[in-house]
Amino acid sequence: MRVVIAEDLALLRDGLIRLLQAHDLSVVAAVETGPELVAATLEHRPEVAVVDVRLPPTFTDEGLQAAMSARSKLPGLPVLVLSQHVEPLYATELLSDNTGGVGYLLKDRVFDVGEFVSAVLRVADGGTAMDPEVIAQLLNRRGEQGPLATLTAREREVLAEMAEGRSNSAIAERLVVTEKAVSKHINSIFTKLELPPSADDSRRVRAVLAYLNHEHD
Repeated sequence: MRVVIAEDLALLRDGLIRLLQAHDLSVVAAVETGPELVAATLEHRPEVAVVDVRLPPTFTDEGLQAAMSARSKLPGLPVLVLSQHVEPLYATELLSDNTGGVGYLLKDRVFDVGEFVSAVLRVADGGTAMDPEVIAQLLNRRGEQGPLATLTAREREVLAEMAEGRSNSAIAERLVVTEKAVSKHINSIFTKLELPPSADDSRRVRAVLAYLNHEHD
């Protein structure tokens, strides 16, 4: 699997390269700036891009904007964003095109190597990998409206676990319920969010995106 990395800190960039290569992922480019990221993705067409939100020269949101630009040129390009702090606005912008293959993790999560690599693979496969802190801050800003308001408390818990990329069995273990119960909740979520069956089984990702990118007052 081909990966492009955009990270301006040499130590972290080298660490990410070594970490991913140690798990049989091919880092085809590791760059420091937004323009370099866009150029690298167009040249190498990676399966996933791992991007620091803040890149030179202003260290605000260059990385995110470059990732969005690359995604517009390569529709559906999976992007996993890394950030030192939770930035709900940035997360919302990343989710704004309502396509799968997105992740937003705090940099501290990189130190849990297994979870981080799993997140990279999940995003590359078209899924989501949202940091629990990101989810919490997005959802605490204001209450849900529309179809989301019809979800029960348990259904919202299940959907939050889905947003972190957990399987039905993992959700069942976390919530101490049966897999059958989880499946029932998920089917109810799909019904309430008006997500009909699809050939590529993308309803799970679309439900998560609807949950994280819902409209607020």
